[in-house]
Order: sequence, then structure tokens, then C-alpha cells
Amino acid sequence: MSSVSGYSRGQIILHWAIVVLLIVNYVTSEAMEEAWRAFLKGGEAFTLGTAVHVWIGVLVLVLAVVRLLLRKTRGAPDLPPGGHPVADLVAKLTHLGLYACIFLLPIVGMVGWFGAVRDAGMIHGLLFNILMVLTVLHVAGALYHQYVLKDGLIRRMMRAE
Repeated sequence: MSSVSGYSRGQIILHWAIVVLLIVNYVTSEAMEEAWRAFLKGGEAFTLGTAVHVWIGVLVLVLAVVRLLLRKTRGAPDLPPGGHPVADLVAKLTHLGLYACIFLLPIVGMVGWFGAVRDAGMIHGLLFNILMVLTVLHVAGALYHQYVLKDGLIRRMMRAE
């Protein structure tokens, strides 16, 4: 059982910063695909879109490490009481999957880009799709708590405690 009732300001900032950075990287993903195709044909692969995508990916990884360290040192609030065991398990697995994706996406992306490993690029795309599914589950769960259960769960990621 956790001793904290909510997330810290740092945890909240890291959560939303990673969300914004992932959105930016989604927007620049087409530039990366074009650069990869150019690289495979021996052409110029480095563009502004490529640089933005790569460096934001590196930043996501750094912030994910900081976020995990903060979670380990400060903790995180428990799931709200009274939840269904299956729903609680889905929530825990979803969070685990989200953490795995925010670590693995940049790592696999860097292996693909800097190591010129074609399969890593395909895995990177697959991981992104998994991240999207997990994000939909995460948001759906948060909205369910907010509007059906009305337990104020969303406040934990909006206001520091």
C-alpha cells in the first residue's frame, strides 16, 4: 500500500511533458519514414523533421528515466478503493505497458536510426501502435472513473498533492 494520496508536481509535469513530446513525434514520424527511405536509397536522410524526431525521442527516454526514478523514490497513489479485481489488473497492466513503451520506443528507434537496423524500425512502429492502444485504454479508464464512478481520479494527475 502506498503512503501517498496523489502525484507530485514533478510527476504531473513529467506525465504531461511526455504526452506532448509523443504527440510532436507522431507529427514528425512521416519525416522519419521519408528519411529512412532516402537513407536506404543512399540519399540525404537528415532533415529538420528527422532531427526534431530523434532528439525528442532522446528527451522522452531521459524524462522516462527521471519519471521512473521519481516514482521509485516518492511512490505513486494506490488505485481507488472498491475497484473490481479485473479492472484493477487491467489498470496495472496498462500502466506497466505504457511505461514499457515510453522506454522501448526511443531505445528501439535509436537502434534503428543510429544502427541502421531495418527490423528495429518495424518494431518501433509496432510499439507505437501498442502505445496508442494502451493510451486509449488509459484515457477510457480515467474518463470512466471521472464520469461514471465520479471518484475524482483525474484530479490526481491535474493537481499536485
